[in-house]
Amino acid sequence: YTDMLRELAKEEGLLGEIFTQAQNRFNNPVSLKKLLNLIEEDEWTSMDVDVKGAAFEGLLEKAASEGKKGAGQYFTPRPLIQSMVRLMKPDPRGNKNFTISDPACGTGGFLFTAHNYITVHNKSLTREQLKHLKEKAFTGYELVQGTARVCAMNMMLHGIGSEKSVPVVVGDALAADPGERFEVVLANPPFGKKSSTVIVGEDGRTSTEKDTIERDDFWATTSNKQLNFVQHIKTLLKVHGPHGPGRSAVVVPDNVLFEGGAGETIRRKLLHECDVHTLLRLPTGLFYAQGVKANVIFFDKKPASETPW
Repeated sequence: YTDMLRELAKEEGLLGEIFTQAQNRFNNPVSLKKLLNLIEEDEWTSMDVDVKGAAFEGLLEKAASEGKKGAGQYFTPRPLIQSMVRLMKPDPRGNKNFTISDPACGTGGFLFTAHNYITVHNKSLTREQLKHLKEKAFTGYELVQGTARVCAMNMMLHGIGSEKSVPVVVGDALAADPGERFEVVLANPPFGKKSSTVIVGEDGRTSTEKDTIERDDFWATTSNKQLNFVQHIKTLLKVHGPHGPGRSAVVVPDNVLFEGGAGETIRRKLLHECDVHTLLRLPTGLFYAQGVKANVIFFDKKPASETPW
């Protein structure tokens, strides 16, 4: 089994991504055999993609709701994702290069929900359009390798990605402008500050320095993750497209754009250079970290047209 995991990690495309750094957690063959027998009870190959995807999502949701440091930090409640996607109405018709991104994709909920929405609401898509949706339309970025593996597995079970195409990029999305631009960006960036770096001087003394992101395309330099992701998402959006400018929906903590300093600068710039047309207040306790207050901001990459609703 260990040898098999090692060989699968060498495969190209989505399969290789799923098994990268995979480890054998079984200490004895009896446990492995028991699991294999349980798996064999079902005819997995004959199951619909939606059934397998739903089963995997059920396991993820269970893991997210259990334990304080479980999958909850990478798992956005699905009713919220479904609402955001339904409000955004992603539509690839008339645009052969249509793309959607999540720069903090976690387990991939926004990506496959958008895929499901498009396929359900556009029954007349051609074979070429469906191929584009499967292999090129979706791109997620995830910092943690283990979470990226879960996301890749989720994508595969929902019919996204292939041997030639991996919809998940492992790395720090904030590190640099990727150069790629998207029609739609959906995201629930991680809350909190950027981690600190411990610096040891020549005299042996240590000091702590907050890791800030400095980029030419950013309006302000800050260690606040949400503010940096708002700026990053602004960069990711296309300016013009077949259906107008790039559009985004982003979950942010309550009042993050009203903090002094960088928050004030970014809010003013965002309201001036983008059309922040809607602010959706979310009920307290929606997230697994109880008590967290958050909102969804919807903005398009075009000058503001009216007061936010």
